[in-house]
Amino acid sequence: MAAYRTVVVGTDGSNSSFAAVDRAASVAGDSGATLVVVCAYYPANKGDVEKAQDVLGDEAYQVVGSAPAEDTLLSARDRAAKAGAKNIETAAVVGDPVDALRKVVADRSADLLVVGNRGLNTLAGRILGSVPSEVARKSGVDVLIVHTT
Repeated sequence: MAAYRTVVVGTDGSNSSFAAVDRAASVAGDSGATLVVVCAYYPANKGDVEKAQDVLGDEAYQVVGSAPAEDTLLSARDRAAKAGAKNIETAAVVGDPVDALRKVVADRSADLLVVGNRGLNTLAGRILGSVPSEVARKSGVDVLIVHTT
């Protein structure tokens, strides 16, 4: 089997998702692949932004819009570099995590998608579907589900 060329990993900033980033970075580093770290987010509506600005003033940017996702991606990038990835890209994508990951996999012609296992063993995950199970079914590429919990 040829080495992976592009590895995509999803993170939401949780310790569980950072464990998946660490594993994806190790795989990418070992195979000389590009690592793309993805964080999905929902944009704040105008009312949320105005409320935050009233309360927080200039600091509002830290809790609305894409700022939290960008902060998560910066932390994930640092972790990935320490775990051995050499070529690291990041993507903050508006929308549902499953759709965001599938979009980045397609856009970057990725050949491996890495996610943590959080949600697989929960009641809600079994009834509604979890991010790991949904991407495993829908991604169309190899999926590595990292045991993180």
